[in-house]
This record gives sequence, structure tokens and C-alpha cells, in this order.
Amino acid sequence: MPKKARQQQLVKLIEENPFVTDQELTRQLKVSIQTIRLDRMELGIPELRERMKQMAERSYDQVRSLPLHEVIGEIVDLQLDKSGISIFEIRDEHVFSRTGIARGHHVFAQANSLAVAVINDEIALTFSADIRFIRSVHLGEKCIAKAYVRPSSGNKAKAKVEVFTYVGEEMVFQGNFVIYRSTGDDNHEGGNIHADRH
Repeated sequence: MPKKARQQQLVKLIEENPFVTDQELTRQLKVSIQTIRLDRMELGIPELRERMKQMAERSYDQVRSLPLHEVIGEIVDLQLDKSGISIFEIRDEHVFSRTGIARGHHVFAQANSLAVAVINDEIALTFSADIRFIRSVHLGEKCIAKAYVRPSSGNKAKAKVEVFTYVGEEMVFQGNFVIYRSTGDDNHEGGNIHADRH
């Protein structure tokens, strides 16, 4: 592939997935890691860690439904009631010591806390979850969870949130969450929405 075409493809791949690693790019573009690094430098594209830092520093909506330190993983993008992305690195304390495989509840907790965080309300609680672990996650891998708020028919107090968790380009977890929210509507019939908060 000519250099210009390769660099155009590189830009496209990074735009589609800002979390793609240099190693994944070498596999997709079938060139050495040195070539990828040189191409990135020529194009002024920072390495993955710097790209993640830039995303985290960008202005995004503030989490309302829970304190930020209670979110499992680092939120790098958040548009309340629309979508969100978080990154969670699997460390020693998250895995079974014999196998180096992450305990499932950590992967679930990242997805669940993101599903709650994406809700634009002061009160948001998980009502139900339909989850699927697609493959084991291992020590040192980075889980990238992407949450999408889906339109829900009828009941405004329940929001549907789909979460897909990836390692690289491979999906490792999928969850469909129903999140209970107080509507925040003071004119709500019955007037007892806020009474349940205390």
C-alpha cells in the first residue's frame, strides 16, 4: 500500500476507534510498529496514552447520579441521557491469582456503574440487568465500556441502557440495563416522586 493511502487508512482507523493500540494498527495495516509510530509522528497523532488523556480532559457532561469516585473505571466521554465511555485496566487485585483471569463482578461493575452514570438524574438505580460474558478478561488488559441510552416507551421512570465492553476490537461483555430514575418533574401526577428520595 502506498504511504499516502496507508496514512489515510491510519487516520480513519484512529477516528473510528481512538483507543486502538499501535500493535492493533500493525496487524490491520500489515506494517511494522516502527512504521506506525513514524506515520503517527508525521501526522501529529499522539500515542494511545496521550489520546486517552486528551479525551479525559475534554469538556464533557458531569456525572449527576453518583459521586465520580464510585464509578468503576475512568470516564473519558459522557453525554448525559445519550452515551458514555469508560476505561478500566485489569490489575492484580481484580484477578484470580491462579489464572490471571478477571473476576466477573469487576467487569460487570464497570458496565453497571457506567449505565447509572450516563443517566441525567440525581437518583438512578439499577432495576434489572440482562448480561452476557463473551470471553474472559485477563490481567493487564484494558476494558473499554461504551454505554448507549435507548428510547424507552411509556414509563419515564425507567431508562434502557445498553453497554458493550471491548478489549481492543473484541467484545468481551454485553449488558442490557434497566435503570430506575426519578423523573425530576415537580408537576408529576401524585407529586410523590421527591418524597421517595429521603
